[in-house]
Amino acid sequence: MRVLVVGSGAREHALCRGLKLDPSVSAVHCAPGNAGIAEVATRHEVNPMDGASVAALAVRLGADLVVIGPEAPLVAGVADAVRAHGIPCFGPSAAAAKIEGSKSFAKDVMTEAGVPTGRSFTCVTPAEAAAALDEFGPPYVVKDDGLAAGKGVVVTWDRDAALAHAAACERVVVEEFLDGPEVSLFALCDGESAVALQPAQDYKRAYDGDEGPNTGGMGAYTPLPWAPDGLTERIMAEVVLPTVAELGRRGIPYAGVLYAGLALTAKGPRVIEFNARFGDPETQVVLDRLETPLGQLLLACATGALAGQKPLTYREGAAVTVVVAAENYPADPVKGDVIAGLEPQAEGSYVLHAGTETRDGEIVSNGGRVLSVVGTGADLAEARRRAYETVGGIRLRGAFHRTDIAAPTWEDIV
Repeated sequence: MRVLVVGSGAREHALCRGLKLDPSVSAVHCAPGNAGIAEVATRHEVNPMDGASVAALAVRLGADLVVIGPEAPLVAGVADAVRAHGIPCFGPSAAAAKIEGSKSFAKDVMTEAGVPTGRSFTCVTPAEAAAALDEFGPPYVVKDDGLAAGKGVVVTWDRDAALAHAAACERVVVEEFLDGPEVSLFALCDGESAVALQPAQDYKRAYDGDEGPNTGGMGAYTPLPWAPDGLTERIMAEVVLPTVAELGRRGIPYAGVLYAGLALTAKGPRVIEFNARFGDPETQVVLDRLETPLGQLLLACATGALAGQKPLTYREGAAVTVVVAAENYPADPVKGDVIAGLEPQAEGSYVLHAGTETRDGEIVSNGGRVLSVVGTGADLAEARRRAYETVGGIRLRGAFHRTDIAAPTWEDIV
């Protein structure tokens, strides 16, 4: 099987790595990729937002499967362009990807499907936003209705800051705050059937102790020792399957990964948001633990054959990923600095590239989140130690990372 992965981040590096490990995959290509992805896949300089160009590349490569990583190409209809050429594609159509592309659309789907989530108002004027904030009270939750690369959400006790964020967006969803530990669950879907991957937890704030601005994610770990028994089964029954069924009822079959971000409230799991793609950085740890061959699994989703697949299997132990971010991320990250110390890596760890490029034979930073360092081990403590040991050897001017990813307090979360 020849596979083309679309995207250029650590999520795509993890996908390419997983596909490379599948014996049934004979070739992995990536467009456009990054410096690290070049080690496991053949790179192609194609604009991932240009559906016609992506489809033409897939045809030229004789691709048996196209896997679209980021949300923006999905919302733009790149999966539709690929399928129009008769090539199986892992990733929802533009119509289905609206589950991430519009927060208000997602809320409407959840309401119709009976999916548990927070109450909300969609606002387009300052007066509407102010009234919604007063309805719920602090802490205030204000979300840009459109795509914002994981940084369009403000959670604050400061009403003026909440109003300012609303004013900066064309349309926002203001919703009640959902209290409780957060969980990320990826469900692989083929339009009718769905199967859950192992849950993970990520860290959105930039700095230790969940301080600082929201980011695209600064680290993640799996498994979750503190998660209630039967959590995955409950989320599938109450959230994923009703959502897939409601989309199907609307004539929008969902084929790809449905990412449910949830809060485990005192009243049970509640959906914070849906994403139409693998989450970053949770993908880095979840795919590390997945033992089922990735290529065959994604192809089954793309061809409506998921129901015939064997139950998923996982490797024993745990995985932790720590993101190394560029100076001044997420506001205005510095790019172009040389990265050193990528080798050697601690036993049981490896580096996935997020925002990197090659310049004059050296690897340089080319994004806000530059690297994802994955540590694995028999338990979270060992996986965490190995990840941070490798992080400690990496040198990038001005870079920073959180030091509390998977810190040994998980048993106190609930």
